[in-house]
Amino acid sequence: MKKVIILNGSPRKNFNTAKLLKEAQKGAEAAGAQTEFINLYDLNFKGCMSCFACQRKGSTTEGVCAIRDDLKPVLEKCINADAIIIGTPVYFSYPTGVFRSFVERLMFANHTYMVDKEHGGLKRRLNKIIPTGVIFTMNCPEEMARGINYFTILDENVNSLNHIMGYAESIYSHDTKQFADFSKYNCDLFDENHKNEIQEKQFPIDMEKSYNLGKKLTEMNPNG
Repeated sequence: MKKVIILNGSPRKNFNTAKLLKEAQKGAEAAGAQTEFINLYDLNFKGCMSCFACQRKGSTTEGVCAIRDDLKPVLEKCINADAIIIGTPVYFSYPTGVFRSFVERLMFANHTYMVDKEHGGLKRRLNKIIPTGVIFTMNCPEEMARGINYFTILDENVNSLNHIMGYAESIYSHDTKQFADFSKYNCDLFDENHKNEIQEKQFPIDMEKSYNLGKKLTEMNPNG
């Protein structure tokens, strides 16, 4: 049975990002996977400390960051998984700090400074492909996101994961509802009626995309 790790990089456990991730989890389970859902904000960890233990000659880290903290066993699960799905809201043009800290630790331990003389570029450390999905949620509309170059910024995270993990793709959920009750907050930038309409019409489409992502990544057989 395939194993799929689902990672929530949002501080909110039951809102937009978490809902989409749980739908991706359902898709993975429908394809026969054993899944585990992890809230990264529950863990005590930091980003890469630049100790270079994973890059030293004779290193025995085997693709897992050497730092011993709450994230280490999660990283071990990830590199032994058949697929990984990570979700994050977008805060001020970037994924959450927890998301970035996680991917730094995941990627750097599986990154090399060695040239791949046969194929060009850098050698991959992993000897297998781990299909990886990234779900981005944001309260700005798609047109606004394009205007402020969100995709240029966010896609670089996906491009890096594609190189390190061997395959990565993303889903974007735009114009999401930020508050359950707008009356409680100082906010006249967004129209609550519009947000409710998007939640009713577009968000179910994003849920379906997430479900299909979980199913697709589980059903992939990139290692033969």
